[in-house]
Amino acid sequence: MIVGNGEIEEGAAAVIDAADFVIRFNDCRSYGAGGGRTDAVAVCNTGRPAKAMLGSEQWRAHPGVVSAAEIWSVRDPEKFGALRAPLAVSHPELDDFCDDYTDAFSAFCAETGKTHLVIDKSVHEAVDAALSAFEPAPYVVPSSGMIVIAEVLNKFADAEVVLAGFGHSGWEWHPFGAERQLVDTYVAAGRITRLDGKMLVSSSYGA
Repeated sequence: MIVGNGEIEEGAAAVIDAADFVIRFNDCRSYGAGGGRTDAVAVCNTGRPAKAMLGSEQWRAHPGVVSAAEIWSVRDPEKFGALRAPLAVSHPELDDFCDDYTDAFSAFCAETGKTHLVIDKSVHEAVDAALSAFEPAPYVVPSSGMIVIAEVLNKFADAEVVLAGFGHSGWEWHPFGAERQLVDTYVAAGRITRLDGKMLVSSSYGA
């Protein structure tokens, strides 16, 4: 179960908590309405979001973060190091976007007994290639949600993957329109299911 920070269907909490493995994002905004089980927290490990999380005692003490056995860093430091120079030209306002906090998340995991996974740049590059089929407008990087979806589909090919809380909207420099189209192709191919009202009624998890 991959639980984004978007709107959660009413009644979804029990279905999410019944999953075998639950991934949430960053500050775990889905926690509560989207259940409580949290096995992994996928974090944006560069720029302002990373700095804010690591500097927040509230984040460190969040029950989702505390209970997670794994922290997934979605941004490969090598990939984002290479992005710094071109972004300085195209998006000078994002001057701290590539500041890397991966080592700090590794230290946090070492202190708290968690496993730290850094998603390889090859996943990011494969997502870029897949999104190109939908001719997105110029963007900076795919969303963390899209990177995690790709990582899960690559590593756990036989798993039943369910999405909740994915509205495909947010920061202007993520290609959300193309991401929605790409995820729709995965749904059509039977690789992913979206948790919705119909599934909540008929789901074998809770019914």
